[in-house]
Amino acid sequence: MAVEHNLRSNFVFAPPPDDPTAWQASTESFGHALTRDFPEAFLEINASALRDVPVVVMDFEIQVEPDVFVAGTAAMPAPDYAHVSIVDVTAHTAALFARWLRDSYVPSPGSVRFLSSFVMENGDETPWSLPAAGDATEIETVLLSHLDTAVPERR
Repeated sequence: MAVEHNLRSNFVFAPPPDDPTAWQASTESFGHALTRDFPEAFLEINASALRDVPVVVMDFEIQVEPDVFVAGTAAMPAPDYAHVSIVDVTAHTAALFARWLRDSYVPSPGSVRFLSSFVMENGDETPWSLPAAGDATEIETVLLSHLDTAVPERR
C-alpha cells in the first residue's frame, strides 16, 4: 500500500561538485528563464552573505501548476556558478520545479545535483543526482528515496 507523502522540506539544487560551472548560470539568465516560462513570476534581487562573502541572490516565487507555488532563492556566488534553493515544499512540488530546472534552464540534463534539509540535518551532505530524463513523477520517486534516508518511518 502506498503512503501519501506530505512531508515538507527545503531542497537545494546545484551543478556537480567536480564541475561547478556546468550550468553557465547568472542572475540575469536565471531571471530571464523564470519570466519566460512563468510570466507571473515574482523576482527580487538582493545582497546576501554566503560564507561571510557578499553575494547577489534572486528571491523568486513561481506557480508550477494551478494553485501550487514554489518560493526560493538562486545564489550566484561566483561567475558561472549557481545553486538554487526552494523552501517548504513537498517532494511532488520540488519535482515539478526540478523538472523545469533540468529541462528548461541548465544546459545539460545530467548536471543537476540536489540535497534536502532533512538529510543535511542528519549530517549527510552528499549530493544526489537528479535523473537526466523522465517526468516529474520519476523525479519525485528519487526525491522521496532521498528523504527516506532521513525519515525511514515514511516507508
